[in-house]
Amino acid sequence: MDVDGKLVRDRIPEIISASGAEPITYRAGAAEYRRRLWGKLMEEVDEFLAADRATAVEELADILEVVYALAADLGTTKEDLEATRATKAAERGTFSNRVIWTGVR
Repeated sequence: MDVDGKLVRDRIPEIISASGAEPITYRAGAAEYRRRLWGKLMEEVDEFLAADRATAVEELADILEVVYALAADLGTTKEDLEATRATKAAERGTFSNRVIWTGVR
């Protein structure tokens, strides 16, 4: 863990307490929360990149949870985020066709 702590899921202190330990926590202010969410996103992406097939989906779920928190911090909802994604997919496509761009002629 980082010397100055790390952002954890809301129920982690409860889980630590249930194990008999006493968690030491505080609530981050808005600017720190945003900074820590960005760091958490990088941490979760790194974990996904290092994951094997057995744990990759779980790591993607962690990334998605951070993305939802970032969206809320930006003042949007999961539903609005999904609508933005769907609009972009309709206009520009998705990544399902595995298209690799190598340049133009």
